Amino acid sequence: MMKNTKVNTSKKSESAINAKPDAAMNLRDLLIDGLKDIYWAEKALTTALPKLVKNATASDLAYALKNHLEETKNHVTKLEEVFISLDEKSSARKCVAMEGLINEANHIMEDTLQGAVRDAGIIAAAQKVEHYEIASYGALATFARTLGEEEAASILEDILAEEKAADETLSQLAEASINEEANDSDEESNEEEEEMEDEDEDEIDEEVEDNDYDSEEEDEYVELYTKGKLR
Repeated sequence: MMKNTKVNTSKKSESAINAKPDAAMNLRDLLIDGLKDIYWAEKALTTALPKLVKNATASDLAYALKNHLEETKNHVTKLEEVFISLDEKSSARKCVAMEGLINEANHIMEDTLQGAVRDAGIIAAAQKVEHYEIASYGALATFARTLGEEEAASILEDILAEEKAADETLSQLAEASINEEANDSDEESNEEEEEMEDEDEDEIDEEVEDNDYDSEEEDEYVELYTKGKLR
């Protein structure tokens, strides 16, 4: 007996997302759309990175972020060269992903005390940005190569290399000292809390001893009074 192998395609059609009128029709369109996204992202980072620099305590971290800020400004210029090589007008389209990553970085800084702990959080936030950029530039460079746009691909690969180098620098800073310093800060905080708890317990014990002493005196006074020895 043969089983019914008919595929129900109604569910697939229901879950399919309807394309917008200006949706990409081919790989070139997809490349241009991606360039617009990352162009917006790089411009947004030129405003966001100075805030990370101001909040960084470790001098080597602040220096690395400042250095990458200059690279980011250069990336904006390089992307404009890519648009020119493709005979396209430089145009930015809001990158929702980068907007979210920048917002998350701001939240991390708000949720951490300034010092090693915040520095560790800044590195984590910055590396999330780098990983997004690495994925984006990798894909865009591959699209350009496939389309035979060698100049565009070469520029995109240069930017990709700088993003990878920035990510590696951040990893080295975290592993060399900052993560350990953040961990030490947590241990010091725990020790301070334990010392405060011990002091509170000592004060309570002293109060209890004083109360016990007063209670013994009161009992002796009552006993003497009832025996008529005190008036």
